[in-house]
Amino acid sequence: MDPATLTAAALAAMIRARQLSAEEATRATLARIDRLNPGLNAIVQRRDEDALSEARALDTRIAKGEDPGPLAGVPVTVKVNIDQAGFATTNGLRIQQDLIAQEDSPPVANLRRAGAVIVGRTNTPAFSLRWFTRNSLHGSTKNPAFPALTPGGSSGGAASATAAGLGAIGHGTDIAGSIRYPAYACGIHGLRPGLGRVPAFNATAGDRLIGGQLMAVSGPLARSAADLRLGLTALSQPDKRDPWWTPAIPTPYAKRAALALTPDGLDTDPAIQDALTAAARSLEAAGWEIGTPALPPFREAMELQLTLWLSEFGLGGADAVAREADPDASFVHRELTKLAPAPTLESFMRALQSRARLARLWRGFFADWPVLLTPVSARLPFLDHYDTTSPQAFAEVIEAQMPQIAPPFMGLPGLTVTTGRIQTHPIGIQLLADRGREDILLDLADLLAPEILAVTP
Repeated sequence: MDPATLTAAALAAMIRARQLSAEEATRATLARIDRLNPGLNAIVQRRDEDALSEARALDTRIAKGEDPGPLAGVPVTVKVNIDQAGFATTNGLRIQQDLIAQEDSPPVANLRRAGAVIVGRTNTPAFSLRWFTRNSLHGSTKNPAFPALTPGGSSGGAASATAAGLGAIGHGTDIAGSIRYPAYACGIHGLRPGLGRVPAFNATAGDRLIGGQLMAVSGPLARSAADLRLGLTALSQPDKRDPWWTPAIPTPYAKRAALALTPDGLDTDPAIQDALTAAARSLEAAGWEIGTPALPPFREAMELQLTLWLSEFGLGGADAVAREADPDASFVHRELTKLAPAPTLESFMRALQSRARLARLWRGFFADWPVLLTPVSARLPFLDHYDTTSPQAFAEVIEAQMPQIAPPFMGLPGLTVTTGRIQTHPIGIQLLADRGREDILLDLADLLAPEILAVTP
């Protein structure tokens, strides 16, 4: 048995019962990183002695009978776009390679308090701006299960590492699918919490502009539903640095799930439609009512999300793209600006005004149908770096990703569940719920999400 390939739930139970030490689990994971990461480039920052020191400290606490936390000694990874004291918060950028954090961000602090051992920091595209993972500072990350395909982005390093057993849980961030798509591409599971569920703040960058505040979140990627629960429990503890943080207060809900195979006319691949239909049948067999009601707008929400995103880049972001001169980021930024008119004060304010209307419509929808089954993407995971092969390819990718881009505009949580795989691709679906209802998504993960074995490329 390689401890590095166990789930977080199994590892935490063994370490708490002193059947395995936190140091042994950490050493096994570091050895697996040594063996597999050179071919994946999922983890791009390490400090092994710090990880081993944390693990030994946890073992001492356990020996004293102290509670080690829900992630007792579990090796995890965090993404290079959040602050971890002593490391550069690069966000995949050469212009930030010397931006050393002096304190842990809330997600990192919460993982430590939960007893996790951070074994490395994972790669992201430059500016965390793609569904593919490559940058001029750290290089390109590979998909361990499907080498020809993108590992996803922007949390492509997190998904690759988690799928390969280089950490039982991966921290990711998501503003337009950056947790959900990498989980989908690498054949694992990923939870995007809703607005305010997981506290966030990077002292190296200061407060984000309003688009980032409303739409960007941190969340877990994992190979089992139980590990998603553990990851969210750890990450979602309060932190006074985030004024958006709100506690979840679960309440009873009706077992009614809506099914949307082609939301807003999306041209969904038949294999994905089949996976969604099969998931609906599984829920029906478990006592859920399945319906196909009319949906609030997806496409309008996607277009307005891009307006907020581009407004943010208009205040310094475009200059940073030019200074970084990363070929992928320059291409993506140029193509994104074609999709929405140059933002004005009025268009920006109208976007925020429309957000209230759309959030109201979706809240009303979820009051009747507590969960929605829909594609993660209209297409099976793309070939690696397909988006930058041509403007036409980029437009195809954007259209396919509409189900990922739209929900963050309303602050909604979303869950990618990998339901199966064919020879060349993983197959997965997306579950959406109202703000504050991550509990519903996790309950459905218990029913629909198989435990995924760690991949050895």
